[in-house]
Amino acid sequence: MNEDKDIQSCGCCSETSNENNRTSHHSEKTIKDLSNRMNRIEGQVRGIKGMIERHVYCDDILNQISSVQSALNGVSKLLLEKHMKSCVRERLDANDDEVIDEVLNTIFRMMR
Repeated sequence: MNEDKDIQSCGCCSETSNENNRTSHHSEKTIKDLSNRMNRIEGQVRGIKGMIERHVYCDDILNQISSVQSALNGVSKLLLEKHMKSCVRERLDANDDEVIDEVLNTIFRMMR
């Protein structure tokens, strides 16, 4: 069952919305999960800054940077999955095929 269906508003699928004022409509659980992950990543980035200021060995810092990049990729994958199952599905159901190019551009940017 789709946990995001209990959210009432859908800003991204409105015919009158444009790219600048669309909003997501994810469940509170999804938002909390994404927020918690970002808080951890924020802490990791602050830790890396501290490592640099303490002149920690470069290889150790690079390993931490790699860890942050992996964590960000995990957030991206989760958000992309939720986006595909909610916003994109609804726009396709409304015969808005432009969303396909939008998603492809996003995926191509993620792959850089």
